Amino acid sequence: MEKTALIRVRDYIDGIYVRLPYATADNFTHRCLYTFKDAYLRYGTAMKLKAAQEAVREKGKAILILDAYRPAAAQFEMWRVLPDDDFVADPTRGFSKHTRGCTVDVSLVSADGREVPMPSAFDDFEKAKRDYSSLSGEALANIRLLEDAMEAAGFRPYVNEWWHFNDTELYPVLETPPFELE
Repeated sequence: MEKTALIRVRDYIDGIYVRLPYATADNFTHRCLYTFKDAYLRYGTAMKLKAAQEAVREKGKAILILDAYRPAAAQFEMWRVLPDDDFVADPTRGFSKHTRGCTVDVSLVSADGREVPMPSAFDDFEKAKRDYSSLSGEALANIRLLEDAMEAAGFRPYVNEWWHFNDTELYPVLETPPFELE
């Protein structure tokens, strides 16, 4: 498979979970930003995520994808609602790495899909920064496990959002998907 191909993640990674808030109105924009219900990434990025999933599975956890590939129209709407470079990439300055299919927003869940303590809720921008000085116990252990697995697999964490990880390899922008997404 060509590493630049956009693929459905669950076809390649066993035991991964997907819940896409931007495919519903349950997100900071209060609007459904895209209609597909599954996560898509570049094949090369998905294979790195597979390595991270295998690492967390060894600790009895699984990765939950909250956002992956994002069409350009969704990025423009996010910027319209929250024009803040700390949390939303300005689409007029090169879109977002989500629009390239090489960035993923993730959390951890138990192996059977139950939520586990994490630093904050997804898109809670007030508590999103990677400052864990007030965390302890299970939430701190979970975020450390997630970060260690993602970094070891070839992702870089974004300082302003604990859930956001960029592939170290950059791919071209896909303003619209190359095929119909499910």
